[in-house]
Amino acid sequence: QVQLVESGGGSVQAGGSLRLSCAASGRTLSNYGMGWFRQAPGKEREFVSYIRSDGSTYYADSVKGRFTISRDNAKNTVYLQMNSLKPEDTALYFCASRQTYSGSYYYAPSYNYWGQGTQVTVSS
Repeated sequence: QVQLVESGGGSVQAGGSLRLSCAASGRTLSNYGMGWFRQAPGKEREFVSYIRSDGSTYYADSVKGRFTISRDNAKNTVYLQMNSLKPEDTALYFCASRQTYSGSYYYAPSYNYWGQGTQVTVSS
């Protein structure tokens, strides 16, 4: 079983930056694709970014050019660097893990393991 714990959330002004971390235990992440999702109050869980086991990265259009996903397999950790934050980025951010070849990476139910989330709040 994989356990995921997010950290790094907080409150920032619009235009600011945050780096989220997702630390995994139980198994190494090297064989997994890792995704970031977010959910704002009253809204559906939304795909943010994904990194495959081969290092390929994908982003939602809403964050493309502002967010960067990366992984450090030696530390069993995945990161989401968030720059130029906007108020609409405010949400609870989750990391999730799945086997790489599990269908569409933006489809939340395809992920097997989820963290508890870390809150990101961006004020204008």
